[in-house]
Amino acid sequence: MVCLGNICRSPLAEGIMQHLADEQGLDWHVGEGPDRRSTRTAMSHGIDISRQICRIFKVSDFDEFDLILVMDKSNLSDILAKARNEEDVKKVKLLLGDKIVPDPYYDDAKFEPVFQLIEQGCREIIKQHNK
Repeated sequence: MVCLGNICRSPLAEGIMQHLADEQGLDWHVGEGPDRRSTRTAMSHGIDISRQICRIFKVSDFDEFDLILVMDKSNLSDILAKARNEEDVKKVKLLLGDKIVPDPYYDDAKFEPVFQLIEQGCREIIKQHNK
């Protein structure tokens, strides 16, 4: 999961995805401190993301992960610019298909709607990959 600062949307997305994967007994790679509002929003839904640690995307992540989900088109461009080949490119997708996850950083009221969007996207990814 990748977003601009890796402290709002991507921690929420990772926490939601891990929670949903755990519920379904799936093994999921846990990434690596989120914005306190993301932590609070996730916790209000019973998801603890407080132990995640922000880090910069590395080219070697293409080797480690089968699927790299980004939150918006800027993130998509940034990650695709690091792709070494077509195989890397195929691993990178917007979490919501062709829609972006808005960045809630400057508006506290947006954290809950962003949580809902991310949860919906994560449920769809789980459904697609759990067939």
